[in-house]
Amino acid sequence: MHLAIRRATADDRAVIVAYNLALAEESEGKRLDRSTVETGVAAVLQDPAKGVYYLAESGHGVVGQTMITYEWSDWRNGWFWWIQSVYVVPSARRQGVFRRLYRHIEEEARSRGDVIGLRLYYEVNNLPAINTYLALGFEPTSYGVLEIYPLRKF
Repeated sequence: MHLAIRRATADDRAVIVAYNLALAEESEGKRLDRSTVETGVAAVLQDPAKGVYYLAESGHGVVGQTMITYEWSDWRNGWFWWIQSVYVVPSARRQGVFRRLYRHIEEEARSRGDVIGLRLYYEVNNLPAINTYLALGFEPTSYGVLEIYPLRKF
């Protein structure tokens, strides 16, 4: 499959929203509030400090996406890029779409000089995704993830 990888623009908002909604439903069985997702995607597209979306396009349109967000490490004096919102349309899965997106991101991160690592989190029951990430060289860490969400106001 011929793929072009590019940064998303404001014109891509609708497809990113649709893919984020599908991702939540397929991977976690969650139905997200569309208006919240639309606002959240728009915020990223308007402010690159929040993150950046990368899209994979074939002759059939956008077939995959991922988003990068940033974490500064004072321990290591550099940026970790977090890979998030990974989605590949069902008809394009197992054809190297995410691999191409990942390699593009990895190359860009290496070229920057201030990016020291790539991280991602995953749904623990999503074995196909986990196996894909391991095959790309990701390794388990000793860190876990805990959260308080939603954060209640006092």
